[in-house]
Amino acid sequence: MVERARPTASAARFGFTDERAAADLRMLGFWDEAGPVPGCEQILTAFSRAPDPDLALRAIDRIKTADETGWPELSRALRADPVLRAQLFAVLGTSGALADFLVNTPEEWRRLTAGSGTPSDEYTAELTQAMAHDGASLTGAAAEQALRKAYRGLLLEIAADDLAHTVDPALDQPSYAQTTGALTQLADAALRAGLGVAEQELRGPTGATLAVIAMGKCGGRELNYVSDVDVVFVGEGDLQIATRLAAAMMRIVGRACFEVDAALRPEGKAGALVRTLEGHEAYYQKWARTWEFQALLKARPVAGDVELGNRYTELVAPMVWSASARENFVTDVQQMRRRVERHVPADIADRELKLGRGGLRDVEFAVQLLQLVHGRVDTAIRSASTIEALEELGAGGYVGRADAVELRVSYEFLRTLEHRLQLRGLLRTHLFPEFDDSAQLRWLARASGVRPLRGKSEAAHLVAEYRRHVQRVRRLHEKLFYRPLLEAVARVPTAVLRLTTDQAKSRLHALGYAAPDGALQHIRSLTSGVSRRAAIQQALLPMLLDLLADTPDPDGGLLAYRRVSEALADTPWYLRVLRDEAAVVEQLAMLLGTSKLVPDLLVRAPEVLHMLGESERLTARTPEEVATSLRAAARRQPGLKAAVTAARSLRRHELLRVACADLLGLLDVPAVCGALSSVWAAVLQSALAASIRQKSADIGSEPARIAVIGMGRLGGAELGYGSDADVLFVCERANGASDSEALKFATSVAETVRQVLGAPSQDPALEVDANLRPEGRSGPLVRTFDSYLAYYSRWGEVWEAQALLRARFVAGDDDLGARFIAAIGRFRYPEGGLDPSRIREVRRIKARVETERLPRGADPTTHAKLGRGGLADVEWTVQLMQLRHAHEVPGLRTPSTLAALRATAEARLADEAEINSLTEAWLLATRARNVAMLVRGKPVDQLPTSGRELAAAARIFGYSADDDPGEFLDSYRRTTRRAHAVVERLFYES
Repeated sequence: MVERARPTASAARFGFTDERAAADLRMLGFWDEAGPVPGCEQILTAFSRAPDPDLALRAIDRIKTADETGWPELSRALRADPVLRAQLFAVLGTSGALADFLVNTPEEWRRLTAGSGTPSDEYTAELTQAMAHDGASLTGAAAEQALRKAYRGLLLEIAADDLAHTVDPALDQPSYAQTTGALTQLADAALRAGLGVAEQELRGPTGATLAVIAMGKCGGRELNYVSDVDVVFVGEGDLQIATRLAAAMMRIVGRACFEVDAALRPEGKAGALVRTLEGHEAYYQKWARTWEFQALLKARPVAGDVELGNRYTELVAPMVWSASARENFVTDVQQMRRRVERHVPADIADRELKLGRGGLRDVEFAVQLLQLVHGRVDTAIRSASTIEALEELGAGGYVGRADAVELRVSYEFLRTLEHRLQLRGLLRTHLFPEFDDSAQLRWLARASGVRPLRGKSEAAHLVAEYRRHVQRVRRLHEKLFYRPLLEAVARVPTAVLRLTTDQAKSRLHALGYAAPDGALQHIRSLTSGVSRRAAIQQALLPMLLDLLADTPDPDGGLLAYRRVSEALADTPWYLRVLRDEAAVVEQLAMLLGTSKLVPDLLVRAPEVLHMLGESERLTARTPEEVATSLRAAARRQPGLKAAVTAARSLRRHELLRVACADLLGLLDVPAVCGALSSVWAAVLQSALAASIRQKSADIGSEPARIAVIGMGRLGGAELGYGSDADVLFVCERANGASDSEALKFATSVAETVRQVLGAPSQDPALEVDANLRPEGRSGPLVRTFDSYLAYYSRWGEVWEAQALLRARFVAGDDDLGARFIAAIGRFRYPEGGLDPSRIREVRRIKARVETERLPRGADPTTHAKLGRGGLADVEWTVQLMQLRHAHEVPGLRTPSTLAALRATAEARLADEAEINSLTEAWLLATRARNVAMLVRGKPVDQLPTSGRELAAAARIFGYSADDDPGEFLDSYRRTTRRAHAVVERLFYES
C-alpha cells in the first residue's frame, strides 16, 4: 500500500502575501512541504506579527545571501532568542533602509540579542571609539565612514527597542519620551564626535573656543529618527578658526549622520556662522524678531566648550522669558502659524502630519505660546520639551487637565506615525499615506501598534484614528492658541503680573480702580498659595482686571468676583470654564461690574455660567418650556418642603438666566416680563399642588377645588425682578363636602402656600399678596366662587372693578379658574361703560395715590412707578379706557397693558402718536425699574441719579463709558414728560 503525499501547506496563514514566501522560507530552513519545520513555529509566528511579513522575509533572505558563513549562527539565535526575533523582524518589517544596513554589515544583528543594547549615556564613547584605529583618531572619509556605521548601528538599536513590542506583545514598549530621548542623545553624541574629528582635521586649533547650542527638537530632547539638527554656534577668541571648526563639524556630521542646520542663527543664512556672546546679545536686543525668541526657548548646549555654552543659555534666557511683553507678540506668533498653514499645498494639507491643520506644529505652537506668555512669572512651565511643558501647563492650571492629557496622547500618536514613516526609508517625511492606499496603511497601522477593531480593517481603523486625533488637536489648538487671555496677559508688564507690587497698585489706579489697596487685597486673597486654583487665578486676573476696568464699577466687580470665586471654590469646573472660554470671562466681567443682583444669584446658580459663552443658550428656552420643567421637577419631590425647594432653585436659575440676557441686551422688555411672570406662575402652581397633596393626605380627602387668580403685574404678565405676586384665592366645594369644609381646607392650603413661599431666603422675595381681595386685609383670605360673585354684585367698588381688569387664571383648577374669569367680565367690563360719577371717583383715587404713596423726598421726575409719566400714569390711563370702552371694544378686554394700548390705537380712542408716547414711556419705565433692581440688588422704584449706580444704569441702556450718564436721565425725563402730557389730556380731560 502506497502512502499518499500530504498537500503542500500555505504560508499565507502567517501573513505572507508574496507567492514566493514558502520557497524563501524553505531556502532559510524554516519550512518544508508540510509547513513550519519543527522548532521554527515561533519564528513563523514572529514573521506573521511583523508590520510587513514579506518585507521582513526578503530582508532575512538577503542577509543570509550576504553572509552565508554567519547564517547558521543567526538561524540558531532566531530559534533560541525571543528578543532577537522580535527586534529583528520588527525592524526588517518596518524599515527597508535599516534592512539595507544589516545586509551591508550583517554582523550588526548581534546588537539585537537579549542584553546587548548600548546604554544611551555611552553613545558618545561608542562613536568616539568607532573612529579610533591603532590608537589614533581617524579623519577624512575614513572617519566619516566609521561614524556613519556606528551611528546606524546605534540607530538600529533604538528602532529595534521601539518596535519590538509590535512583534512580541510580551516585551515592554518604551515610552515616547524614552525613544525621543535616546534619539536626541545619539544626535548629541554625533555632534560631539563630529566636532572631535573636525578638531583632528584642523590639527587641534588653538586660540579659539567653540560651543554648539542645540535648537529645535534636538534642544528639546524630542528628536525624530530623521531630522535636521538645528544648531547655533558661539565662539570666543579667533572667530575665523572657530568658524572653520564649525563648518568642518557640519560637513562631517552631515555626510555621516544627519544634516546640521545653522539657519536659526542671527540673520539666518546671511549671518556669520559663529558669533561671540556679545554679538549674540547685541543682535537679540536690537534686531531679533518674535519667532527667534520662540526658537531660543529650546536652546541647549550639547558640544564644545561647556562653560561657554552655559553662559550663552544664561544670556538668552531672560530675553526669551520677557519676549511676550514685546508689542504684538501674541499676534505675531499667531500670524506666523497661519502663514505656515497657508504654504501647505492644498492637495496634501489633510495628510501633512507636521504643518497641516491639526498637525504637530499646532501642538508645539500652542504649547510654546502658553509657555512664553505665562512663563514670565512661572518658572515651572519653562521646559524645552513639548510633552513636559504640556504636563506642567496642565499641572499649573493654564491648560485643563483633560485637555492636556488629550493633547499629549494625540501628539504622541502623530509623532509615532511620523517616526514609522521616516523609518521606512530613513527619509525626512511627514506625509500620511493616501487614504485609499490599503497596503501602506496596513503596514503603518501594524508598525504603529494600531490593532483592527471588529468589523473594521487595520487600514480603515488607522485612518479613523488619524482623523480623530487631527480633529482633536485642531480643536484644542484653536481653543488654546487663539485664547484672548494670552493677549491680555502678554500686554501686562511683567512686574505687574506679580500682582502685589507697587507697580500693580499704580496700574490699578490708572485702570480706574478707586481703591487700589482694596483691589490688591482681593487679588492677594485669590492668588495666595501654590494650589492649582491660585495658579489659574494668577493667569486669569490680568485679563479680568482689564475687563472690569471697562465696567461702571471696577472695585465692586472685583469684590463680586472674589465673592463668587470663594463661594464656588469647590465647584470643579468653575475656573476651568473661565480659563477656557474667553467669552464667558468677558460677559461675566461686564455683569459683575454692572449688577449687584447677578453675583448674589450666581453663587447659588453657578450653572448659568456655562450659558454666557453662547448667547443663544441664554435665550433658547421659551417661558412655557421653563414652566413645564419647573413643575415637573417640583412634582417629582416627595413632600411640600422638597417641592418648594426645587421650585425655588429653578426660579433662581431662571431669574439669573433672564437677568444675564437682559443685561447683555438679548431680551426686550416684554420678553423679560413674560419670562419672570411665567416662572412666578409656575412656582405658584407647584407650591399649590404640593400643598393640596399634603393637606389632602392629612385628612384623607380633597374637599375643595382651588384656583389662584393672578392680579396686578402677575395677571398682566408684566412682573419685574422685585415684584410681588398679587393674587385672589377662589374655591369651590368638591367630593360632597360642605361650603364650610371647602373653605377651611382651601384657607389652610392658601395660608401654607403664602407661608412656604414667603419664608426668608437669600433669593429675591416670593411674596404672595392677597390684599386685592374683597374687603382687603380685613376680608377672608379665600372665598367661594359664589361668594366672589355675590360680593362684586352687591358691594363691589370701582377700584375693585379696576383691579379685576388684570385678573388672569394662573394656578389650580382649570375649570374653576376659567369660569371665574368668564364670570367677572360683567364687573370689569361694565355694560355701557362708566358713568361720570364713577369716572370722577377713578380720577380722585389716582390723585390720592399720587399724593399719599409717593415716598417723601422722592423725585417725581425719576420715580419709575409713581412719577410723572411713569408706570402708574400710563396704567391708570389705560385702565380708565378699558372701564369706559371695553364693553364695546373687544380688543380692550386684556390684562396686558401693551395689548390694551394697541387696542386703544386701533379703536381710534386716542391719536396714534399719543399711544406711541404712552407705550414708549411704559416700556422705558418698566425697564428702568428692572435695571434699578439689577444695579442695586434690591427692589427699588427710584432711579439712581448719581455715582456708579447711575453710570451702570446708563451703560445698560446703551450709553458708552465716554457719555455723560446724566444724558440717560435727561432722555428718561423727556420721554416721561411727553407721556405725562398725554395722560393729563386722556385721563383728566377726555
